[in-house]
Amino acid sequence: MTDPNFATMSGQQNGSPSDQELDDTFEQDLRDMLRDGPSLSDTASNIQGGNVTESPFAAPPPQMGQAKSSPNTGNYAGTGGGFAGPGDNGDSTSALAKAKFDSFKTWSISTYKCTRQMLSEKLGKGSRTVDLQLEAQIEVLRDTQRKYANILKLSRALTHHFYQVVQTQRSLGDAFGELGQKSPELQEEFNYNCETQRSLCSNGETLLGALNFFTSNVNTLCNKTMEDTLMTVKLYESARIEYDAYRVDLESLQIAPKDSTTQSKINEARTKYDKQKIKFDKLRQDVSVKLKFLEENKVKVMHKQLLLFHNAISAYFSGNQQALEATLKQFSIKLRPPSEVQPSFLEQ
Repeated sequence: MTDPNFATMSGQQNGSPSDQELDDTFEQDLRDMLRDGPSLSDTASNIQGGNVTESPFAAPPPQMGQAKSSPNTGNYAGTGGGFAGPGDNGDSTSALAKAKFDSFKTWSISTYKCTRQMLSEKLGKGSRTVDLQLEAQIEVLRDTQRKYANILKLSRALTHHFYQVVQTQRSLGDAFGELGQKSPELQEEFNYNCETQRSLCSNGETLLGALNFFTSNVNTLCNKTMEDTLMTVKLYESARIEYDAYRVDLESLQIAPKDSTTQSKINEARTKYDKQKIKFDKLRQDVSVKLKFLEENKVKVMHKQLLLFHNAISAYFSGNQQALEATLKQFSIKLRPPSEVQPSFLEQ
């Protein structure tokens, strides 16, 4: 049984045992492990006979300074330490152990099926469901994230280097100003260069504000918004493997020879398949919706950020201080004064 909305890619089966035989063998191994292991009655017999051994189900020894339980507490009776009647919780313990075993069995079988499916796909012997349009969009998203990560890396490097330039200009301006006071014969020239460096430093700090704003928004888009969508993609891909594993099981049973137990196994396999298909279809829809909204958000955000980057860079290197300040005002970017004290961790 296959979904008409998907293409199924398959490989050749080369003499491997049937899926149902593997499942039956796996379940039989679990039953043998449970049968061969110590039972609760064996444990109780060992305790009453004085042969107390370490067991993962045994109660921890009393701590230093803690009195041992009295025989009249209802938990133990007699000097042999056997379990008592009215306070006996053997039934509830057995039910809890059975529930845990059933849960472990279900998880183990599911993990086994998914691992088998992944290996068969990698070896080219299994079939997989492929949504060609959706997988193409996912690959485009991964490629886009890599390219945006590169833009983020380069813009951070530019911001860091330009910050060093601004700091150097500030120090150079201070040095010119100091020499201007001590060199009367060159005072005018030193003061002129001092004012030039301080003006460049002021404009550089304004440009740094624009660059920091740009890198912050690109970082949010790349490492938060895109990453959130890719996390949903990972869930979708895991659900696809589960879906294909149970689909292969159902198809194998449908083409297997029919006997008295085949129909019940087919019904059970179809129930599990339907459950996985619902989960798979829901995640596929979630990925489609997130990809659509991500594309709209990316265009909106980057249109604003690229305009900011262009206008700020152009205004700074053309020496247009008014245009540079207008750019920051247009995008509501507020600069922190150099003398402003950084807030403490608790205040943040």
